[in-house]
Formats: sequence, structure tokens, C-alpha cells
Amino acid sequence: MMLKWDHTVQYVNDLETPVEAFAKWGLAAFKGGSHKFWGTYNALSYFGLTYIEFLGIEDRELAEKIDSPNAVVRDALSELPARQAFSRVALRTDDIDGLASRLRAQGLDLSPILDGRRLDAQGNWIEWRMFTIDGHYRGLPYPFILQWNGTDAERLSGLKATGVIKDHPAGEVAIQRAVFTVSDPAAAAAHWQELFGLPLLESAPGGETAELGIGDKSFLFKRGEAERLTQLVFKTNAPDLQNRTLEIGAAQFVFLPA
Repeated sequence: MMLKWDHTVQYVNDLETPVEAFAKWGLAAFKGGSHKFWGTYNALSYFGLTYIEFLGIEDRELAEKIDSPNAVVRDALSELPARQAFSRVALRTDDIDGLASRLRAQGLDLSPILDGRRLDAQGNWIEWRMFTIDGHYRGLPYPFILQWNGTDAERLSGLKATGVIKDHPAGEVAIQRAVFTVSDPAAAAAHWQELFGLPLLESAPGGETAELGIGDKSFLFKRGEAERLTQLVFKTNAPDLQNRTLEIGAAQFVFLPA
């Protein structure tokens, strides 16, 4: 079963703010489209097939009425407008039914597998299957899981051909790591390792940090009280980005030399 880091959600009150902030730093971001059945809309920034989804509430009345058990939309209603912060990471699989069965057997409370749809900026439907995981581990929300149509190679080729994935004006930039600030890094990493089969890369003496691998990227758990995702870390060859941190709301985007 393939499992990769697909994207990261950040809640925002409007889509212009992250698009303009990224543009000022030489990063390509654009308005994605609307989730017409959920009352949300998004802007996107791609770094290969791993991307950032800036998610806002387009129609609060509709979002409050949906009967779909989508924890990402539910949490957006409770977080916004007060807190523009990272939500969850999304993991991509090629066997969503098998993974759902395995996680249920491990005692997790999953939504049904949902059919996701949104309209892109050209009015075309983008479709996928997904499920969310209710609850948390010591306050840290779980990832959600999705499966796209087609292989990664097919999606990458198609997204490049349509201009969705394009070079960033600043230069080469790649997402390297998600940083989760939690009270017990070793325990959180061990729990996610057991659930998702991610390899342990490093565990610091004293339990201050623990790091899991996911493909060529990683999830770093570090000690703190937030119990949530707090930073995305990038590697870049762009001198104007290196050793700088962009903040959008409570979310931090950290750029390190490649």
C-alpha cells in the first residue's frame, strides 16, 4: 500500500491574503475553486505533488448545514474567523478501502469514504475519494486520507501540462518537513508510526523531538503545548528565501538552504 504526504490544509478568512503573500516571496499560488457541496473554497500552491491548500468558508450557512461527516469542514467552522492556522496533513494512498479497514481495526473512528468534488477556476470538476478520522491523540488531530484518480506519474504530467504545477519565480523550492508541536513527541511519533507504518528516522535523547519519514519528506514532532501542526519547512536554492520565515495567521513557513 502506497502512502505519501499529499497536502497540508491551512484555514484562512480570505484567499487573497495567502496568494498575495506568497507572490511577494516569489512563490506561485492561485485560487483553486469551490467545494459546492461543502460551502468551502480554496487557493493552492504546489511543490511537486505535495501542495498547500488554503481553505476558507465561502458559504457558512451551507457549511453549517452539510450532512457529510467531514472533519476538515467542521473544524474550519470552529476555527474561523478567529484563528487562521494549519489544520491537518492529508495522506495519499492507492488503496483507500484497504487503509480504512486497517485503521478501523486499530480502533479509530472514521467517516465513511466520501466522494469529493470541486470546481476548478475553469469550471471543470476535480474528483477524489477521501475519509477523515475523528478524535485526536492527546489533542493532536489525525491526518485525513484521500485517493486520486490515476497514478502519481499521470497526475504530475497532467498538472504540469495544464499549468497547475509550474516553477516558482523565486527559484527551486521543495517541501521538506511538517513540524507538529506536541507535549510528548516520542509518544505521538510512536502512535502515528503504528497507525500508518511510517519509519522512525530519529528520536532525540530526552524525548524533545522524534521524526518519522514519509517518502522523501518527514514529520517532525517537537516538544511544546500547541498539540497541532505549527510549521512547514522548505529547502530552497533561492537566496532571497533562505533562513527566512513567512507567517500567515498562526502558520509559519520556514525556508532553509538546500
